[in-house]
Amino acid sequence: MKRPLVRGMLAGIVLALFGALAHAQTAPSSSAPVAAPPGSAVNGKKLYESVGCWQCHGFSAQGGQAGPRIGPESIALPAFIRYVRQPTRSMPPYTAKVLKDSDLADIHAYLKTVPKPLDPVSIPLLKSVN
Repeated sequence: MKRPLVRGMLAGIVLALFGALAHAQTAPSSSAPVAAPPGSAVNGKKLYESVGCWQCHGFSAQGGQAGPRIGPESIALPAFIRYVRQPTRSMPPYTAKVLKDSDLADIHAYLKTVPKPLDPVSIPLLKSVN
């Protein structure tokens, strides 16, 4: 006789948890950085070179031995800023004292201008020899 009551309570708890989870995923995060204005790709390239991003990510943001490809298809600007401030891998964090949000917006704008890599099929030397 108690099983229907327990099942009903469990179902209510599960529904409440899913509701809270759905709300948490749609609720704005107060810790997210304020969106910086659209950046300058010209200044972004200068910053990319002067701060040393190229040392790990390559001159054309194509990736290197120490860092992944980050251009031209970059993540959204707020996520980019959040990652640069608190990276999860071996990248050092860049605080706002080192790079302002507007500087990161400029770098982000530059990354969008980097040409896409060639399709390996279009490179004659990479075609298989029969």
